Amino acid sequence: MIVSLLNQKGGVGKTTLAVHVAAALIQRGHTVLLVDADLQGSALDWSASRPGDPLFPVIGLPTKNLHREILQHVAHYDDIVIDGPPRVNELARAAIMAADIVLIPVQPSPYDVWAAKEIVELLSEASVFKETQKYAFVINRKIVNTAIGRDVAEALAGYAVPVFTATVSQRVAFAERAGQGSTVLELDPQGVASQEMNRLVDELLTLSTTKRTA
Repeated sequence: MIVSLLNQKGGVGKTTLAVHVAAALIQRGHTVLLVDADLQGSALDWSASRPGDPLFPVIGLPTKNLHREILQHVAHYDDIVIDGPPRVNELARAAIMAADIVLIPVQPSPYDVWAAKEIVELLSEASVFKETQKYAFVINRKIVNTAIGRDVAEALAGYAVPVFTATVSQRVAFAERAGQGSTVLELDPQGVASQEMNRLVDELLTLSTTKRTA
């Protein structure tokens, strides 16, 4: 499975989700490669700040030929997670072309809902070449104990893209672990943040085995 995390709006938590999706897959016994396709190199920085052995390999491929160059890695891993660029450009198109599944992180904000239009249009264009590709919105950085996440899910229903029922909340633990090249899954495997991430990956794996109907 190759999964790309993409949104043309910056600051939606793509790298945090990409790192944790990869970590959750590792914990399930998968072999995983994390590909940093963002020129800012946040996933590479995360990996470099980790003391000791890496949790999984991280490579940088911020290139418009990503969908071709990634092919040399496919046979060596069960899953490849791509942390995409924060804008719609040639890199984003390459990340879409490389992926079996595209996850679109969206913060609970009207601005994020409006900004999602551009990436949805790009996915629609790519569907001509990627007929079996699947995609979904992921509500990220949800504010705990508010109805905003639910309201955003309803607003996103206006797009022809499913919305994961699993959501990820805004938690200090994510930022604290990022600075150490670690994840909440390692810090507190049974904690609420870890449970949220595992539910997200459960839904991702279910999506990966579900036949696309439209």
